[in-house]
Amino acid sequence: MQASTTDDAIRVYWMTGCSSCLRTKEFLQKHGVPFLSRNVLEDEAAYAELERFGLKQVPIVTRGDAWANGQVLRDVARLCGIPYGETRMLPVPEMRQRLDAVLAGAARFLAQMPDAALARELPNRPRSFAQLGWHIANIADAFLEHEDGIPLTFDSYMRIPTEAQSGRAELVAYCEEMRVRLAAWFDGPGQSCDWSRRADVYYGEQTMHEFLERTVWHAGQHVRQLMWVLEGLGIAPDGPLGRETFEGLPMPEKVWDEADPAKLRRAS
Repeated sequence: MQASTTDDAIRVYWMTGCSSCLRTKEFLQKHGVPFLSRNVLEDEAAYAELERFGLKQVPIVTRGDAWANGQVLRDVARLCGIPYGETRMLPVPEMRQRLDAVLAGAARFLAQMPDAALARELPNRPRSFAQLGWHIANIADAFLEHEDGIPLTFDSYMRIPTEAQSGRAELVAYCEEMRVRLAAWFDGPGQSCDWSRRADVYYGEQTMHEFLERTVWHAGQHVRQLMWVLEGLGIAPDGPLGRETFEGLPMPEKVWDEADPAKLRRAS
């Protein structure tokens, strides 16, 4: 029997492979906060429970009639009674370099991907290896769209490539294109960006600096998954990214909810 959703229990609504979902669960576990796990990919009733909040997105943390978007951990902390102090973000120039390294890495790793593997899906997530690679570049694209006056919505991150965009050469080209476009923006309009102003994003109150940080670590987490995919295929990533790229970013500790590369060999 489904438990009532109007009690005081903390519930986390999430899906496999979602970077912010994993970070939210790790945050609560780190602080010893018990929660009911509601994977919306495995339980159709989970999304129905969110309807009373008017929500169809994850990660969401609920407690009684209150909720918080898991992408803003200070809001989750407030909801769950967790002390949350000041956080330090990397300087913007450093974040720029990290994002370029992430996109360059994605291009290298996609270039190593066997054609036959591109259509394969990640474990317990209806996302192909090609879609994962495309998503990394699209995260950066969505940031630039925002600076063109297009608000960031949940659907901005849920787009998938067309068949014509899903080839290895096209995926590599998209990553390289985003490197060029970002460099042009940072050296041009980005020079006058007010990084303290509020960003027009769907998941809560965020400054532009916080939005950039989210863009960098979000893409970075997925490039970690791309390296994990290659390892699972028995391919050593070309110039793997490590501490120099991810240190100082609020990354999840795990790469995947089930971080066993061998599972990829059994994935269909």
